[in-house]
Amino acid sequence: MRNYHFIRNRWYKINSFIKNMYLKYRKNFFSQNGEDGIIEKIIEDLNLSQKLFVCEFGAWDGKFASNTFNLVIKKNSVALMIEGDNEKYKDLVKTSKQYPNIIPVNKFVTPDGDNSLDKILEKNNFPIDYDLLSIDIDSNDLEIWESATKYKPKIVIIEINSSLLPDVRQRHNAKIGLEGNSFQSTLDVAKRKGYSPIVHTGNLILLRNELIDIINFDNDLLKNPNKLFIYDWVNKNKEKNNIIIKLLKFFIPNFIRKKISARFFKTIF
Repeated sequence: MRNYHFIRNRWYKINSFIKNMYLKYRKNFFSQNGEDGIIEKIIEDLNLSQKLFVCEFGAWDGKFASNTFNLVIKKNSVALMIEGDNEKYKDLVKTSKQYPNIIPVNKFVTPDGDNSLDKILEKNNFPIDYDLLSIDIDSNDLEIWESATKYKPKIVIIEINSSLLPDVRQRHNAKIGLEGNSFQSTLDVAKRKGYSPIVHTGNLILLRNELIDIINFDNDLLKNPNKLFIYDWVNKNKEKNNIIIKLLKFFIPNFIRKKISARFFKTIF
C-alpha cells in the first residue's frame, strides 16, 4: 500500500508539473514558495496592464513572505495591507512611508461586522473587481474568504494545510485541534464562490471562472484539480512523524508497548 501511494504521489507530481504551465515560473522575491514569479505570469496572461489593486492580510511588515509587495515595487500597485498585531503593524507603517501606494490597516479581519473583509475594502474605496487577494493568517483563512461576498478579486491566494492529503476535508477549528483548511475543503468553497484552482505552491492560487478561458488553462487539470496538488508537505510531515516515532520506540520500554492495543500501536508506530 505504501508503494502504491508513493508511486501515485510521484506520478501526480510529475504529471502536474508537465501540464501546469505556471509551476515553471516559480520565483521568490518576497514570497515563500515561488508565488511572486507565478503571479507575474498570471497577470501577464490576463493582460492586466492598468494599475493593480491588491489586498493582503496578515501582512506583517508588508515585505516578509509577502505575495503582493513585489507588485508594489514592479507594478506600482495600490496595496491594502492588513495586520492585526500591533508590533508588526508598526513595521508595516514604516514600509508604507517608503512606499505610499501601501494602505496600512491595523485590524484583525473577522468573518462579519465592522472588521469583515468586505467592510474594510469598502472603507478604503477598493473596486469590486480588484485584482488580487492574498490570505495568510494561519487560522480561519477560509471562513473569512467565504464570508466576503460583495468583492470579487480576479486572483485569490489562500493558505491551506498542505500536509493533509488532497481528498481530505477539514475546516480549521482550534477548539477541537483541527489545524488549517485542507485542499479539498478550500476547493469546495472556491466552487461555490465561482473560482477554479490553477496552481498549488503550498498556498492555493485560484482564478475567477470567467477568466479561465483567457489563460487557456489545461482542461484536464480543471476537471481533475487533485492533479495540481504537490505532495512535498505531506512527505515532510511523514518524515517528521517518523523521527518522533523512532524516538518513542527507543524510549518506551518493550513491556509497555506490548500493553498497547495492536490497533493503536499499528496506527501510531
